[in-house]
Amino acid sequence: MTHPLPSGLKPDHLALPAPREASESFRPVLLDPSQPAGAAALAELRESNRLREIHDRIEVQVEELLGCLAPHNPFGDRSRSRAIADTLGSHPDTYGKWAWYPWSGLLVHVLPEAEFRLVRTDRNRDKITRDQQKGLLGRRIGVIGLSVGSSAALTCAMEGVGGAFRLADFDRLGLSNLNRLRAGVHEIGLEKSVLCARRMYELDPYLDIEIHRGGINEENIADFFGDDEHGRGLDLLIEECDTPWVKAAAREHARSRRVPVLMDTNDRGVLDIERFDLEPDRPLFHGRVGTTTAADVRHLDKAKALRFLLDVVDEQRLSPAMRDALTRVGDTLSSWPQLASGVMLGAALVTDTARRILLGEPLPSGRHSIDLEALVPASAAVPVPHGVGL
Repeated sequence: MTHPLPSGLKPDHLALPAPREASESFRPVLLDPSQPAGAAALAELRESNRLREIHDRIEVQVEELLGCLAPHNPFGDRSRSRAIADTLGSHPDTYGKWAWYPWSGLLVHVLPEAEFRLVRTDRNRDKITRDQQKGLLGRRIGVIGLSVGSSAALTCAMEGVGGAFRLADFDRLGLSNLNRLRAGVHEIGLEKSVLCARRMYELDPYLDIEIHRGGINEENIADFFGDDEHGRGLDLLIEECDTPWVKAAAREHARSRRVPVLMDTNDRGVLDIERFDLEPDRPLFHGRVGTTTAADVRHLDKAKALRFLLDVVDEQRLSPAMRDALTRVGDTLSSWPQLASGVMLGAALVTDTARRILLGEPLPSGRHSIDLEALVPASAAVPVPHGVGL
């Protein structure tokens, strides 16, 4: 089921989550101290035992804001301290918002939303103009599968490609996931959807994130793609799961709603682009599985599911190491190999492509490969390292 975004704030006080609720929470509570309810909630929080640390660097953020607004002369004819004080006003504590992160116990003072977004994305200019950035932050991106997909979601959030997200994964973090997921040993056992949302909100507390903790199934897939109260659904889907039915059903829904789909296969830097927004009759997976539907792959056994996935990714294009590994999974290997470097490369490819599609570039459907071993090939004769034998 969808887990709605709890406000955590009642009209006259802060509803502090119980310890277990805090440990499972994924969204910060934004407090506005210029309003009576926000001021009361903030005062209550400061007196509670849930507060571990207060991080107030608002002056540093304001100084950056002034530099972004007027790089040539950020303070005008005023001193630095005067310019900052003029911006903050007579009650600095009431300027901007305070973001309360229940899972870490941190209370952070941040700029107002528009100013926060301007500063946080300022170094994107003008690879991304301010007008383009504003447009990107108005888009909603869905991400299914949060092992490989978590890096893509986090990179999109970091770059400001999307201001709203829907995340779906049924799994929890395991120790073996730490070879490619940005997490710590203290987070083993945490739901991957919760973990991903937390990382994104720690970058930007003004994001809008929904999570589907149980992953995608027949009961919730329409809701995952569906419109919100403003009539807005997904603008783009990033699909990174291993379940045949989900892969096929997600594309069927994307095609019916004319949503483009991106997929990184994490081997040889393969990136798939399916422009269902431009080609509503386009076959799934570039036609590699013929007319196969989600219903056809609903109950595949292990061997047939693997055969389906190999058809999707094109077995002949896999690296030799991956082809060998697939014959040993369940025997001498617990699962197929995935490296952090490949995951990070995939996140870069997906984010760059998502940005270009959402900005209206005419990128066609297709499959592309950024094979680092081919781009940076090993020399046939390895030279003797400098200094050896001296």
